[in-house]
Amino acid sequence: MPDTLAPRAVIGVMTPAMNTVVQPELEMLRPEGVTNQMQRFRLGGDAISDDLPDEAAKLMDCNPAAIAIGLTTDAGPGGPDKLKARCTDLAAKVGIPVLGASQADYAALQVLGAKRVGIVTPFNTDVDAVVKANTESAGFNVVAIKGTNAPTLPAICETPLADIRNVFAEIAASDCDVILQVGTALPVVAIIAELEDTHGKPIVACNVAVYWQALRKVGITDPIKGFGQLLESH
Repeated sequence: MPDTLAPRAVIGVMTPAMNTVVQPELEMLRPEGVTNQMQRFRLGGDAISDDLPDEAAKLMDCNPAAIAIGLTTDAGPGGPDKLKARCTDLAAKVGIPVLGASQADYAALQVLGAKRVGIVTPFNTDVDAVVKANTESAGFNVVAIKGTNAPTLPAICETPLADIRNVFAEIAASDCDVILQVGTALPVVAIIAELEDTHGKPIVACNVAVYWQALRKVGITDPIKGFGQLLESH
């Protein structure tokens, strides 16, 4: 029998233990008949997280249809490829799709037909250079990038919305045709529609992208309004 509160799908959600943004943001995006079930892991080690497989095994007890990992790894050299490999290995172990936010970002950019990408990050200029290199390695032309300069990973969650709006405005003023936001702890989802309306450019926010990809993987294609073109039209 189907889950009473989730007759369409249970979506497993995993995110780093310090991240207080992924859980509430993905709850905003949840369509009718779907529930999100959360499990946390700690970052570390060459394989992104040493405890990720054990935590995923616990999550499987609630029978999710797919797992969305609320993590982008663009800040480290080769990070997106490491996360992709980790997701592939984990999917083979648990027997359901496992999606990481970095690869979901790239899939969303492709769906939106991005040619010139502007990027918003929570990082400083040195880390932004790594993010730019990773995005270009994935096949995209990065024309502008700007971070909010959060001093620590936990501090990303505390970034004021005014600071986020200012960085988006600076990136939107470039000749980019799509704006990509990386860093799943940066609170952006609630203002995506406002930002798209203000600047007239589609936005790929990483938390939206990974949830969009997870929903589409399990056959849920509802247009979800109020959170940007990606979920509403694709």
